[in-house]
Amino acid sequence: MSTSARDNAFLQEMGIGPLWTLRDAMPDEALSEELAVPAPQADPVSAAAPASVSAAVPTAVIMPAAPAAIPAAPTMPAPPAVVATAVPTAVPTAVTKAAPPAASPATDSAWGEEPPGPPPTEEEIAAMDWAQLKNAIANCTRCGLCKGGRKPVYGNGAQQARWFVAAGASTVSDEKERQPVSGEPGKLLANMLAAVELSRDSNVYVTNLIKCRPTSANGGDRAPSAEEALACRPYLDRELALSGAPLVLTLGQIAANALQGKPLHEPLAGSRGQVHEVGEVKLVATLHPGELLRRGADKALAWADLCLARAHDGRPG
Repeated sequence: MSTSARDNAFLQEMGIGPLWTLRDAMPDEALSEELAVPAPQADPVSAAAPASVSAAVPTAVIMPAAPAAIPAAPTMPAPPAVVATAVPTAVPTAVTKAAPPAASPATDSAWGEEPPGPPPTEEEIAAMDWAQLKNAIANCTRCGLCKGGRKPVYGNGAQQARWFVAAGASTVSDEKERQPVSGEPGKLLANMLAAVELSRDSNVYVTNLIKCRPTSANGGDRAPSAEEALACRPYLDRELALSGAPLVLTLGQIAANALQGKPLHEPLAGSRGQVHEVGEVKLVATLHPGELLRRGADKALAWADLCLARAHDGRPG
């Protein structure tokens, strides 16, 4: 049921409202307020007109006022413009995160590690000092013994030596104790040197020809191959030159034959009891302390070899 403006006025005075009215019965002022369009300034004549005049206005005439509120809608597309500018900003960030792998041209392995360089040549090894030589041995790839996670056993003792003691290949005991001729053979060697007034601590340098331990299929020690001996030989030659020792005492068949250029399997008996020369350095061959522990009767032979070496090491008689 529609109400007139007069009835609405009475109801407002009584505190009753608001009342919902049909759209086609709403006065222009009420419709304009609903559509958020400022009400036009009322003409005095129109204001005095009877309510029936307003009611008689066709709905088609009143409704066109609605589009006046629609133009406010075009301001809504502004948020997409903000999103559009934010998207390009995020793209370079993703590209920047992917860039670091390409910024490392020096690393071409799958794990980003620098590939190992070529092994040093014999000429390069011959020019190294002690620190450079140790570093070269630590990173050596001259043969396959460096594979499998095994670490080389460095020589030790006096860097300025009177005797240079060279054994064959590193053993499992050497690898464990991180020094050449270790364990019980090492203790016997210390006693042998003490018998001729020498020691590893003061005037003897001890090393293995083969720095990395050769292993058999079951993980035990094995004899080195000729190729492995040749690969390690430049390191031993440089150790000898840096030590300045005038005499080499070889322990066992492998070291004696390798330093003389003989086949590694040749019996040691052909080298014992004589003074040989390696360049300008004298060489005396004897049995390895490990062999002497297995064959105690051969200690007399080793004592004769020590006396021979003592007589030719340049010390006054």
